[in-house]
This record gives sequence, structure tokens and C-alpha cells, in this order.
Amino acid sequence: MKRVLRTIFFFLLAVFAVVPAWAGGGKTVVKLFTSQGCSSCPPADALLAELARRDDVIALSFHVDYWNYIGWTDPFSFPAATARQRAYGRALGKSYVYTPQIVVDGRAETVGSNRREVANLIKMAAAATKNAVGIDHNPDGTARLRLPASASAVRAEIWLGFYDSRHTTAVERGENRGETIENANVVRVFRRISAWNGEAVDRTVDLTALGASGHDGCVVIVQAVANGPILAARAFPLIGH
Repeated sequence: MKRVLRTIFFFLLAVFAVVPAWAGGGKTVVKLFTSQGCSSCPPADALLAELARRDDVIALSFHVDYWNYIGWTDPFSFPAATARQRAYGRALGKSYVYTPQIVVDGRAETVGSNRREVANLIKMAAAATKNAVGIDHNPDGTARLRLPASASAVRAEIWLGFYDSRHTTAVERGENRGETIENANVVRVFRRISAWNGEAVDRTVDLTALGASGHDGCVVIVQAVANGPILAARAFPLIGH
């Protein structure tokens, strides 16, 4: 057993080493794929809420829609969340998707309620430095986005998402019938806004036009193509949307 654990540990170190170092620092992005229709998800939802309070983590909750058929339609589920989880499955060599699943920095995944493994993956991800992302959130509903140039040849994409910091839901049907579920940092919109090939970026985006209204948080993620490792990330509160 010790030999197996040692093999897994060194395999994960190799996974984290394949991405070149980036100047600057950055937070670790933790994505939880969850559903209010999944009876094993509430402990993972609670863990994500704890992670959302950490200064070194950007914690995001993506609600998938494939559990909706069992009696409870998750009000925060959307097809793009399911599609993104399946894309992670392909990128990470998984032959299936499941809930609750946590993906850390696009580099590794584990069961979303496995506190020890999640903590280990976050610790390992923190060792990989990232590009800095500059954001100026303007009163007119726009934001200025800045990325320094990078010499790396990694092809990437810039994603922008809007989330709600907290929701409390009384579940009336399905596996969690009678339960009250707390969800943190629930992603409601997640859009690809451009490709990124390492050039310096200084552009203004219209947050209102992209779907910011009614949400209280925004996240910008620079990620290697095909749901690869996250290279830069920044989250900030929305005011007046």
C-alpha cells in the first residue's frame, strides 16, 4: 500500500511539473461539480464554502444538470457546467463523470468531500506560480483586464464568469428531499472571451453585456486549451450590477 501511495504521489508531482513556471503569484482555483439532486454532494458543498473563505483559493461551484431527472431540478444547473466537467474528464483521463467532483487548478481531481486529498492537491497547486492578472472594476459596468506578456509557448484561453456568493435552498423532492442546502460561489455564467498566446493584454470588457447583472462576483481565468492547467486567475466582487 505504501508503494502504491508513493507512486501516486510522484505521479501527481509529475503532472504539476509539466507546466512551465510563470512570473508572479496567484490563487489556486478549486472547481466543485455538484448537484442539489445528489445525496452525497452536501458535504462537498460545505467544504467548498469553507474554501471560499480562504485568501489563497478561488472556490467555484458548478452545478451540473444530469441529476435533474430524479425528481429535483437544481435551480443553478446549466448544460455548460456539465459540458465543462466532461471536458475535464477527457483532459484528466477519466472515462466517466461523477458528483461531487473537485478539480484543482485544472491539474488534478478528486472526490469533492475528500478533505485530506483536496487539501493535498491545493498544497501542490500552490507550488506552481502563475501570471498576475490586473483588474480595474469601473463604475460604468466595465472592467479593464491586464495580463503581462509571457515567453511560454502554451496556448491558452481567457474565461470570464459571474457567480453568486451564497444561496440557501429548501429541497422539496429527490434524494435530498427535506434538506436545506447551502451553496457558495455558485457560477451562473461562464464565457470564453478570447484566445491567449502569451502576448500582453490590456483590454476593457463590458461586464453588464456579458451577463453580470444580478450576480455579486466575477472571476477571470486564463487556462491552457482543452481544459488544461490554469495559468492565471483573479476574482473580485461586483458592485452595482
